[in-house]
Amino acid sequence: MSATLPTGQTPANHALPDGSPPTDARPRRRAADRIADHAPMRRTGDRAPARPLTRGPSRRSGDYRTRHTVSLVVPARDEARNIPWVFEQIPSCVDEVILVDGASRDATVAMARTCRPAVRNVAQSAPGKGSALRTGFAAATGEYIVMIDADGSMWPGEIPHFLHFLDHGYDFVKGSRRMAGGGSLDLTPLRALGNKALLLVVNRLYGGLLTDLCYGYCAFRRDFLAELDLRATGFEIEAEMIAHALRSGLRIAEVPSLELPRRSGRSHLHAVSDGRRVLRTLLAERPGAGEGR
Repeated sequence: MSATLPTGQTPANHALPDGSPPTDARPRRRAADRIADHAPMRRTGDRAPARPLTRGPSRRSGDYRTRHTVSLVVPARDEARNIPWVFEQIPSCVDEVILVDGASRDATVAMARTCRPAVRNVAQSAPGKGSALRTGFAAATGEYIVMIDADGSMWPGEIPHFLHFLDHGYDFVKGSRRMAGGGSLDLTPLRALGNKALLLVVNRLYGGLLTDLCYGYCAFRRDFLAELDLRATGFEIEAEMIAHALRSGLRIAEVPSLELPRRSGRSHLHAVSDGRRVLRTLLAERPGAGEGR
């Protein structure tokens, strides 16, 4: 059977009777022809390009809306190499950043001002992490106060989780490395054993149900700063805060947190001596300890 064309039309790619090419001559696509792709096609044996390894989370946290103002207190001593990463990760829900400098010998203060020009630099009143935190708390103006270390071991992107619980009625929120979703990439066996023992003490003496103790990622309402009644000068201030919060009947929440390795430099923590100070604080501040004196 032959196909017929309408009168006056010439089959495509067929020459006219005089030998000249047709006016609508277009090369026909052969079955073997392929459409060129702008991107090279992946073969089944190809591997996906490897992603670069990073230490700790590299993504920024999503924006979190809160009706309350937030102050972030960052005690630091010789942390110039870690400050840029920490400050770059601070979420937009933080209204005020207070750097409490412990007489740093490096460019900690200058680096902080370079990374965040609006940072408030406050010199701590006495040596020790406890003194630094108390200085920062006194200078804070926000309705919520968050405390975080400057060594990069705590990811600022977790701050919205703490604020969420404060917004929903809790008075004091602390990070836990022992809850599902939390963990530690820096906890040594000695520190883990000491933390477990001290945790048993605080839960027994104060009637708590905590899962972690010696971890200083905390947030609280500034209205309860007087209730916390902080006096410690060293690392034991973190245990003192928990003990006084439990003793005062504050509503406490724990949120999972991932402790990262210190990004640079050496830790100022001394596990044995600081552990003893924490134990003495827990025993001295337990309910009823001062009665009868």
